[in-house]
Amino acid sequence: MKMKKVWALALLLTVLFTACGEDEYDVLIHNAMIYDGTGAAPFSGSVAIKGDRIAWVGPDTTLPAKTRIDAAGQAVAPGFINMLSWAPRALMMDGRSQSDIRQGMTLEIFGEGWSDGPLNDAMKEEMRSNQKDFRFDVSWTTLGEFLEHLEQRGVSPNIASFVGATTVRIHVLGEEDRAPDAAELEKMRGLVRQAMEEGAMGLASALIYAPGFYAGTDELIALAKVVAEYGGMYISHMRSEGNQLLQAIDELVTIAREAGVPAEIYHLKAAGRQNWHKLDAAIAKIEKARAEGLRISADMYNYTAGATGLDAAMPPWVQEGGYKMWKQRLQEPMTRQKVLQEMLTPTDKWENLFLAAGAENMILVGFRNDSLKHLTGKRLADVAAQRKKSPAETIIDLVVEDGSRVETVYFLMSEDNVKKQIALPWISFCSDAGSLAPEGLFLKRQPHPRAYGNFARLLGKYVRDEKVIPLQEAIRKLTSLPADNLGIRDRGRLQVGHFADIVVFDPATIQDHATYDQPHQYATGVQHVFVNGVQVLRDGEHTDARPGRFVRGPGWVGHSGK
Repeated sequence: MKMKKVWALALLLTVLFTACGEDEYDVLIHNAMIYDGTGAAPFSGSVAIKGDRIAWVGPDTTLPAKTRIDAAGQAVAPGFINMLSWAPRALMMDGRSQSDIRQGMTLEIFGEGWSDGPLNDAMKEEMRSNQKDFRFDVSWTTLGEFLEHLEQRGVSPNIASFVGATTVRIHVLGEEDRAPDAAELEKMRGLVRQAMEEGAMGLASALIYAPGFYAGTDELIALAKVVAEYGGMYISHMRSEGNQLLQAIDELVTIAREAGVPAEIYHLKAAGRQNWHKLDAAIAKIEKARAEGLRISADMYNYTAGATGLDAAMPPWVQEGGYKMWKQRLQEPMTRQKVLQEMLTPTDKWENLFLAAGAENMILVGFRNDSLKHLTGKRLADVAAQRKKSPAETIIDLVVEDGSRVETVYFLMSEDNVKKQIALPWISFCSDAGSLAPEGLFLKRQPHPRAYGNFARLLGKYVRDEKVIPLQEAIRKLTSLPADNLGIRDRGRLQVGHFADIVVFDPATIQDHATYDQPHQYATGVQHVFVNGVQVLRDGEHTDARPGRFVRGPGWVGHSGK
């Protein structure tokens, strides 16, 4: 009753304001079921847009608007936030962000360990030399400059990024396996400080991959302490998601406590059948830390397979110095034999996804060398049999022949654990993929289906069909939860004054269609998407609008409200 009185008063004031000469709204979405992003029960009503902001949220109205959208049978929600996106190159190729926009994604967060700044001359040259199918000029140096560059090119979604701990390390130490001295560490801290003042969301690490693997806990604490000064977050692909999962969580909690920062676990999982039972203990560790007052959270993708490179099947020591040194060592007979032995030996010293998944559960999906692209989509076990080599030898041969780490899908997780994680109140969601389109250069690789279906899969399979969580809770975990964790102002809720990032979708039909065999298939069920008040999806089709902005973190020295 009280809420009805509030709405009535707000409506009266709005009508009076309009009658006194205020222009009509730009867009009125009416006759809708409103999910405001807070997790509260939905209600029937309208949302109005004026410029780039939400100007009305409440019961259905007859307020004047240039464009009226009848959303009967549709859910209206804040735009969704992708906590881990690998879309920078895809957005440079095609700023429309088709596969994510068509799922309601309006903010892409980059930076898992590697970020597109800060760069030095050697890093720029390495970036240029690694280009093949898609070539571009590296015209920026800092992370802020890159995000401004992307915004100026024109992109449909909003964009933001963490500064990569790996990037900062390479900038100062190259790809050496050693700790920084005091002067080097201070230089690294200065680079983090610069990135935070430019608008980075915080510091991100990826600790199973060389050279990020070489960073010690003390180094990460020292960098995270800079982030704490600006109200940012530490977020990590932890040192282990399998054999040392619990110890890796301990390290993340230690960094959060010692640095005084909130911390998030990238794509939480218990990887490898022998580790599936550890998820309950992992959850208990996180919830214990939260009960002690630490702000620990996690994100996830909604599949039982991950995707990374064949570097995650080899020990980090052989990769020191970058790809050229790695390839050279793999061609030395004695080193090759040592690597083969370590690949086949269970260990807790490094994360061996080859043993965790097995050759029959590894799909090769991305090659750089045209002569190997016919192997795209094939399982490692089949390629090894075809070549009459062992799977481990085949891995080494492919890395040498391809000139890259070879993108690979690894089946590692339990479906029961996926559902258990989805139900956790402190879990948000990520694609851990690019935002693609079934055309042009994108068709040269076979991505993980999460690039096209992760968020629709949540709302269709796990919410509607399997009822793992209610729809309003799923929307909270896609909107206000990640926005609050990141310290983003004026986004993540359908609230007057917030930026008009809005998605309109059909809860009864939203569905993912991408599969591991045929991943280049758009999800369906999202009807309309607005980014900063501009419609980028209309009746399920892209409008070609590119109103996306660089969304800056809480430490940004400009504080313009973006």
